[in-house]
Amino acid sequence: MELSSAEAVSTRFLGLTQRSVSEDLGCRRGEFSRKHYGSVELLISSDADGAIQRAGRFRVENGSSDENTGYTPGTWHRTDVHLENPEYYTRWYFKYFLGKVHQNYIGTDSEKNPFFLSVVLSDQNNQRVPQYHSILWRKTGTQKICLPYSPTKTLSVKSILSAMSLEKFEKGPREIFHPDIQKDLLVLEEQEGSVNFKFGVLYAKDGQLTDDEMFSNETGSESFQRFLHLLGDTITLKGWTGYRGGLDTKNDTTGTFSIYTVYQGHEIMFHVSTMLPYSRENKQQVERKRHIGNDIVTIVFQEGEETAPAFKPSMIRSHFTHIFALVRYNKQNDSYRLKIFSEESVPLFGPPLPSPPVFTNHQEFRDFVLVKLINGEKATLETPTFSQKRQRTLDMLIRSLYQDLMPDLHKNMLNRRSFSDVLPDSPKSTRKKEEARQAEFVRLGQALKLKTGVKGDAPTTLATTSFCKKEPWESQSFCSNFPHEVVCADSWGQSLLVSTDAGILLIDDGQTTVQVFDKTLQIKQMHVLEALDYLIARTDKGKDSRLLVFRLSSVQKDIETKQVIRSKYDCRENKLERTKGCHLYAINTHHSSELRIVVAIRNKLLLITKKYNPCNSLTGSSLSLSESPVEEFQYIREICLSDPPVVMTLVDGPTGDSDNMICVAYRHQFDLVNESTGESYRLHHIEANKVNFVAAIDVYEDGEAGLLLCYNYVCQYRKVYPFNGGSPLIQPSAYDFHFSWNQVPYAVVCAFPYILAFTTDSIEIRLVVNGNLVHTAVVPELQLVASRSDIYFKATAAVSGSSHSSSKEMSSRSSPQTPTAYDMLECSLSSSEGEVACKNLYKIPLSNLVGRSIERPLKSPLTPKVVTTPTSSGITSLPVTHSLSLSRMEIKEIANRTRKELLGLLDEPIPKTEGAQKQKKVSRRQSDPKQGAVRSTSSDSDFCLHLCRIISASFESYSEGRHLSTSSDPDSVANREESSPFSYPFHLTSLYDEDIIDLK
Repeated sequence: MELSSAEAVSTRFLGLTQRSVSEDLGCRRGEFSRKHYGSVELLISSDADGAIQRAGRFRVENGSSDENTGYTPGTWHRTDVHLENPEYYTRWYFKYFLGKVHQNYIGTDSEKNPFFLSVVLSDQNNQRVPQYHSILWRKTGTQKICLPYSPTKTLSVKSILSAMSLEKFEKGPREIFHPDIQKDLLVLEEQEGSVNFKFGVLYAKDGQLTDDEMFSNETGSESFQRFLHLLGDTITLKGWTGYRGGLDTKNDTTGTFSIYTVYQGHEIMFHVSTMLPYSRENKQQVERKRHIGNDIVTIVFQEGEETAPAFKPSMIRSHFTHIFALVRYNKQNDSYRLKIFSEESVPLFGPPLPSPPVFTNHQEFRDFVLVKLINGEKATLETPTFSQKRQRTLDMLIRSLYQDLMPDLHKNMLNRRSFSDVLPDSPKSTRKKEEARQAEFVRLGQALKLKTGVKGDAPTTLATTSFCKKEPWESQSFCSNFPHEVVCADSWGQSLLVSTDAGILLIDDGQTTVQVFDKTLQIKQMHVLEALDYLIARTDKGKDSRLLVFRLSSVQKDIETKQVIRSKYDCRENKLERTKGCHLYAINTHHSSELRIVVAIRNKLLLITKKYNPCNSLTGSSLSLSESPVEEFQYIREICLSDPPVVMTLVDGPTGDSDNMICVAYRHQFDLVNESTGESYRLHHIEANKVNFVAAIDVYEDGEAGLLLCYNYVCQYRKVYPFNGGSPLIQPSAYDFHFSWNQVPYAVVCAFPYILAFTTDSIEIRLVVNGNLVHTAVVPELQLVASRSDIYFKATAAVSGSSHSSSKEMSSRSSPQTPTAYDMLECSLSSSEGEVACKNLYKIPLSNLVGRSIERPLKSPLTPKVVTTPTSSGITSLPVTHSLSLSRMEIKEIANRTRKELLGLLDEPIPKTEGAQKQKKVSRRQSDPKQGAVRSTSSDSDFCLHLCRIISASFESYSEGRHLSTSSDPDSVANREESSPFSYPFHLTSLYDEDIIDLK
């Protein structure tokens, strides 16, 4: 396709001379601050005479300290509300193992501590991405990893344990065949915490400063009643069959009514002070304190003006409550103000309060409060007070289970399969016996899974919440049917400069691809520095590798004038001296100071900086376009290392005067190197046989440097203090933390408040400040392309080539077994025959992740072209995909048919509903935020819970004649969802999963 005019090409470069978003402090690798999550203060309460009663240290979250200041880079204005470590992603055994054929092993480590290992081969969300999910149960907690599946490589138990850093055993693992082990392992997983929650709600009148006064309020005000109505529904306790949160549902000893709701699959019971029994004789109201005082999280609704004496946690005499949420209502503007108090030992948890912490939309306030309280209680369970109790309980359960199982394992030595393959092929003589055992194993597991769902303890997510919200990590289709192999890329304005096997291409959404360099120039690494008018690239490999520097304006001029495409031989004047044979280079990410480049040539580091040029302005740059940009760089010094670096990152010092550092990774360690002296200091040593270095990301907290060290499954934050007398202070501090990925990533991207890990088939999204998981997206054949500003990745999109797809074959299976290696290979072959796999480029806008959609300094160069002059060929920009919604009738229809399928009462295929054939754009705000959303959430939740009980009653009578199949019904439901209109271009939110109980 030919361009209509040179003017059309020039629209690509509108605004390229402006400052790139990747150069914005606070957008890419820094500024993140724990101030967004409050500061620790000593809070003191006194009596009427002024005498100090109690004192305690709490972290206080109150939004921004100065609400009148304008926007500055690095200031947090928008918060995205996410449940952290959602049970739907963290409760692996319930989701991936229970009710499916899997292997369980028992053994003891070198210190004679027993452990259990569970392994299953599963297809994540029916995306045809088979993976091994493994759980290691130990007294210190559970370790979960995901390993890739290979049909040609056998995975053994020993290799799985080795990946979990467990290589020495006192007794080798033995397989457990008894199906009842599923119930015991489910109990171990439930020790991570409850799926349901109970929160206290304390009403405080204006001027009340003691807990006795607050607990003695018989009734609340009208505004308090409206607040309770916003939180949930009023339910009658007597005869209540749902989650009761410790309240009496038989004899009304804890009151007659209470407040209850369901939020994203979590049942929540509120202990409301004015609804609990009141005693006129007992001034301390012990019965009320018995419930609210034993709640980890308590909401305090305080009446009065903002200038009135405020509530303090030290006013409440409770050693159990760790988090207080202070709520005030303003009648003048019908808004709520929120303030959070957390005991100082509670880890940071989100979402951070907006600035100012005032909510005029009541539905948004409800969502924020519930998510904040749920995340807060989960964070409290990680404090020493609760974690030590959980560890003792887990140790006791594991040892008791070990003692019960070991005698049986000694008796059945013939059935032992130690260090066998995870999915062994049974001999023909015992195949029938093995199939019968697996069928019984599946039957008991599914019955246990269904029973858990009926009780309300299943970690599920409701469909009413998963379709209404547009998440910040949702991707947009950038380029369809991209045929080339991508080597590296970087953003150039709103375009993408890509190094491929066909040369260097400039790609833009909805525009014709332009070739910048031919395929003789093989670029392995590149940086587009728009503000400095530079393109830096590392070309070729081995001894021929060199570092090249181009002027962006010169490259832009060649494209606009359609001159001859440059080749490798046209770039001789762009080679930097002394860089021959380089295998890696790095630049400083923040260009507030001079541009620094460090080039690695084997074990030598070359420090190169840009010469100071007072005439280097955008107006004067045109006068020196004929000059080579190589002359503007100068060689500073050479630094020798003991080994060639694998990962290299530049760290800016606070002053930039002899305190800049280089973080290098090699062998089993991360080191810090002083740029001025060349001295190296040990930053972190890795105790592992094999080390896979991923990244070292520089982040800056309140001007001080820190590093996110990523290797193997681990991501560790280390605070780096300035050099003191020639050496940096790198000893461990209270600010350091670490977490583990579920799968080994090959790339990690930091975009505050998120950190994203890219694997070969998934994107794992966590929070930077605490490492908590917020989302996992399954992306087949994933390749990260660029991430310095907007995130671009390449992935496979399956396009049906024939009406006969492999999904029908998978849904017709009746065997309850997990697919073996032969089945997986056969499935992949059939899918490749019936479908054409095409690679597309997708984009996650950085502005969506960091919340800067308004302040983004670089405008899209395509906007004038798309709006004013459409292209002659009729190409239009691809629309941004939005989430879809389901009406309540559609949810009921899906749930009703799912129930019939589970019971085997429905054989005909499910027709597409009329509502499912129309894509709807849903606003995040409801038309009536005060009432409608609360009722719909509760009613839909009650409907799903009621449906589970109907299934349970039918299952008890139906399971006597036959057992539920593990592969036919769930796969058919999920495969129908893949072919339905809900499968829009690579939407990263979770759709219907393969689990039976998840009646989304």
